[in-house]
Amino acid sequence: MRHDYQDLIRLFEQCFYQSYKTRLVKGEDEPVYLPANEHCHDHQIIFAHGYYASALHEISHWCMAGEARRLLEDFGYWYLPDGRNAEQQNEFEKVEIKPQAIEWAFCVAAGKKFNISADNLNGAEADTKNFKISVYQQVKEFIEKGFPMRAQKFIALLAEFYQVPFPLTLEHFTLNTQLTDKGLSAHV
Repeated sequence: MRHDYQDLIRLFEQCFYQSYKTRLVKGEDEPVYLPANEHCHDHQIIFAHGYYASALHEISHWCMAGEARRLLEDFGYWYLPDGRNAEQQNEFEKVEIKPQAIEWAFCVAAGKKFNISADNLNGAEADTKNFKISVYQQVKEFIEKGFPMRAQKFIALLAEFYQVPFPLTLEHFTLNTQLTDKGLSAHV
C-alpha cells in the first residue's frame, strides 16, 4: 500500500480546514505547531522532512490539544530534545501515551505499521516494555470509551481512504512486548 504524505495533507485539509483553519505542512527540520499570527492567517502543523509517520504523530498531538492550547506554539507543552536523563524520559513518556495511542490508531486506519517512539536515542535507556503496555492500555480505553472527537473523525477518514475495515476494534491492535528495539506492530 502506498503511503504518501501529500495524501495526508489533502485529507487533513478536507477534514479540518473549514472548522479549524489549520493546515498540515511539510517542514524541513524539526516538527512544530504554529498558531496563526500576523504573518500567517492559518494555524500550521509542521511535520518533519515529509515523513508520513511524523505527520501522523503531529496530527495526534493536535487532536489532543484543546482550544486554548491550539493558540500556543507547540501547544505550550514541555519538550526536551533527545538526550533526556531517566527522570526527564519518564516525564516525556507520561505525556506521550495518549498521542502515541492515537497515532497507532491512525496507522491501523491507514494500513501502515506503527512503531512506538521513546525519542531518546542519545539519552537514558527507556523502559520500552512498560511504555508499550501503557500505550496499548490507552488504545484499549479509547476503543471502549471513544477517541477524542477530532481523532475519531480522522481515523474514519483514513480508514475510508485506505479501505480499512471500520470501526476499529481491539483486534486491530497487536501488542508485542518482545520487540524492544523495533517497537510495536499494528496489523490490519
